[in-house]
Amino acid sequence: MNIFLRRLISIIILFALCVAPLYMFKRNTNKSDLPQSKILRSEQPLLDYDYRLLDTSDDIFPYINETIIKKGDTLRSILQRLRVKNLEKIQNFITKNPETNSIRKLLPGRQIQVATDLHGNMIWLRYLHTPYCDNSGQIICKYLQISSNKEHSYSAYEKTNYSEKQIRVAFGVIKSSLFEATEQAGIPNFITIQMTNILSTKLDFPRDIRIGDQFRVIYELQMYDGLYLGSGKVLAIEFKSTDKMHNAIWFDNDRKIEGGYYNFNGDSLKKTFLNSAIKFSRISSRFGKRIHPIRKTLVDHKGVDYVAPAGTPIYATADGIVEFSGWQNGYGKVVILKHFNKYSTLYAHQSRIDPKIHKGKKVSQGQLIGYVGSTGWATGPHLHYELRINNKPVDPLSIKLPTSKKIDASIQNNFNNKVEYYKEQMRFLEKLQSESIKISYSK
Repeated sequence: MNIFLRRLISIIILFALCVAPLYMFKRNTNKSDLPQSKILRSEQPLLDYDYRLLDTSDDIFPYINETIIKKGDTLRSILQRLRVKNLEKIQNFITKNPETNSIRKLLPGRQIQVATDLHGNMIWLRYLHTPYCDNSGQIICKYLQISSNKEHSYSAYEKTNYSEKQIRVAFGVIKSSLFEATEQAGIPNFITIQMTNILSTKLDFPRDIRIGDQFRVIYELQMYDGLYLGSGKVLAIEFKSTDKMHNAIWFDNDRKIEGGYYNFNGDSLKKTFLNSAIKFSRISSRFGKRIHPIRKTLVDHKGVDYVAPAGTPIYATADGIVEFSGWQNGYGKVVILKHFNKYSTLYAHQSRIDPKIHKGKKVSQGQLIGYVGSTGWATGPHLHYELRINNKPVDPLSIKLPTSKKIDASIQNNFNNKVEYYKEQMRFLEKLQSESIKISYSK
């Protein structure tokens, strides 16, 4: 008990020592010594926000929302989703105004932007109905704009704007597949497909790439007002596969020559002939002797047959000029292309030939020429493909074809300068990638 009393007395003394000074300070302090407090009051007129917002350009303090059109959407459901008021008035204007025809057909995947004022009244609406259109090599976008004024009446007009080309860089490491790695790096699928096509003469991507392989790429995007319209072309790429480096750059000598992809040594990566005129197919009959499927007799099969669904696109395997386009006996609808020197190719049994393909027309490698069918002497849809030398059919799967050319000596210096520029960019990306990998491993 004595111990308890001693502790209690100690606590009381400690409390008194702490509180006493505070009490003395408060007692000795005169309020007149303190700074006077002031309350400032003034009346400010409220701004007429309705008038201010709607009477100005469409860039002053609007609330801008956007949405992607979904299947089954109506204009009313979209405007409700974007929290726009005066729906009836807007819909009535769109119904009666011929300038708004494009928005009456809502295309899933397209974008609609709406700017509203503080009260949800629409300032303007933009419907990007044609986000990507090639106009003589320049990408343009087309959209409908509906604008409101201070009287809340509307006007509509179509606008066309040129896209802005932007350069992007990216790098990645293969952890499971190329597409997963490029998606993780933010690379559009169209650029990924270009990457595989560019290096297809050096790498068989389904079989050659391994976990741990690295890539670095510089590419173009087509943008408008911060909106992604589409992908441009790959400008430069490095791909390290099993410790072997593959590289390529796009070179057109400032548009003075036909552009193409070359490795850093100046060797063209474009094959003289593509391996196949169809991207996805299987071989049903090879070159040589066989039993004719209709006549049931032993004959010389002068080409290779590729089975594919009717309507599958057929592409020119090399640059050339159309020598024949039309119907030809057992070949049915057929196209014959004349290539450099003594080479020619034949594409038979087509369901239809592309309208642009006619005699004398110049075609490029990979250009669409028609679609798989079963016209002529055919038991089912397939492409009969022939490669001829001096008009004599040869086996396209076994013959050794000429290699592509190197950069012309007259423009070699220009090419070297371009290579050095991209090499410097690649060294910078390699350093960034190396640091990124270190950070990833340290986590």
